[in-house]
Amino acid sequence: MTRESEYTIKDGMSTLEKSIKRVFDFIGALIGLILTFPIFIAIIIAQKIEGEGPVFFLQERIGRNGKEFKIIKFRTMKTTAEDEGPQLAHEHDDRLTEVGKFLRLHHLDELPQLVNVLKGEMSFVGYRPEREYFINQIMEIRPDYVNLYMSRPGVTSNATLHNGYTDTMDKMIIRLDMDLEYLKNRSLWEDAKIIGETLCSVAGGKKF
Repeated sequence: MTRESEYTIKDGMSTLEKSIKRVFDFIGALIGLILTFPIFIAIIIAQKIEGEGPVFFLQERIGRNGKEFKIIKFRTMKTTAEDEGPQLAHEHDDRLTEVGKFLRLHHLDELPQLVNVLKGEMSFVGYRPEREYFINQIMEIRPDYVNLYMSRPGVTSNATLHNGYTDTMDKMIIRLDMDLEYLKNRSLWEDAKIIGETLCSVAGGKKF
């Protein structure tokens, strides 16, 4: 969807830092999958008991270099959630299943993204990957969104932690500004701080 010559900002990470980040992502995702395996089993059983639709939810997103990939999550919504077309999720979404509400509340629906991180499609820290349908709308206002494609999207970020549910175009633009600021100034230390804050927020039951 883009070429490197179109990038207009400088990535804050050096080539060495990017390599270290990828190694950390791979090892962290592998360990995470092993440690959370019992949680995966429990969620799969709960989904099967509830009995509506598939356990996992796969959706096309746009990631590094503008390439499509399938993000993996535990399904939290009814199978009819987007019968009327793409919609943004919001905090009190009546499309959620009962199990889905619990998974969203405790951020457990995000666990399968460890597979995306392991495969190199995502990182632990980076911009949240979006669907092309919404990216096209954002780029009509902010074509500099294309800069995000120089890095891998992430499971968490400053925008994820502090911008709440991105359920309006205004919030999407705020998220973009935060993601671009992160990209320009990112470092391994910054990533460590974001991961630490995310873990504390999840443990403390913060909604984000």
